[in-house]
Amino acid sequence: MPRTKECSARIKAAGPADGLQDGQFVAIVSVFGNVDSVGDVVRPGAFARTLAEWRAKGDPIPVIWSHDWDDPFAHVGVVLDARETPDGLEVTGQIEDVDTNPTAAQVYRLLKGRRVTQFSFAYDVAEGAWVDTEDDQGRYAGYYELRDLTLYEVGPCLVGANQATELLAAKASQLARGLKAGRVLAQAHIDRLAEAHSAIGDVLAAATAADAAKTTTAPESGHRPAVPPAAADQAPAKASGPSPAQVLAMALTRKHLIGEPA
Repeated sequence: MPRTKECSARIKAAGPADGLQDGQFVAIVSVFGNVDSVGDVVRPGAFARTLAEWRAKGDPIPVIWSHDWDDPFAHVGVVLDARETPDGLEVTGQIEDVDTNPTAAQVYRLLKGRRVTQFSFAYDVAEGAWVDTEDDQGRYAGYYELRDLTLYEVGPCLVGANQATELLAAKASQLARGLKAGRVLAQAHIDRLAEAHSAIGDVLAAATAADAAKTTTAPESGHRPAVPPAAADQAPAKASGPSPAQVLAMALTRKHLIGEPA
């Protein structure tokens, strides 16, 4: 399943009052250069390849409300133009079928009234790498740099990635209270919770193994334990890295649990 990423949108224009055609909007849907709450930085040029591929195909990039791919009425429009600017990925979109699709009509009203201030996009990572750095106090401040992305769709949404971990905790608490009150969870929710539980176990096991490896001394023979080539290639230049809590938050956020219906 593709990943999703949200940001505080800069809705630059929406509708005739801003000099556009009815149903049109202009927004920055991805910001370059800032570290988001899951430790990612989108680098300028990350969309160059995928935008060229979309133009070559001649198909429009879909505009979908809140990544709701399963609902055909959430497919509210198309991207008329997409380009990289110094600030980020800027799109001009067209909300369509506002006369026949109540979801599209409401999304357009939200955009015009600036009652929705977040945008999101779905993507896969074609190229990325960890960048190890320190802050001015010498503490680890590394991030994951997204250098080449495959874009699938963009769209407005209510909540961005900066609130991801807080929302995840709130959702878990709400589910727990509902179960205690006798609520029955759908099997799809149970499956997602089981997947999240497994992901947490994997992250904690990896963090424990990494801590153990740091304290393990070399054998008396003087031979160091063999390191698998793949692990060696991915090892950071510094021994320090994201804390287990940071890794866990990143892993959970990238599971897309935030966008799942409660």
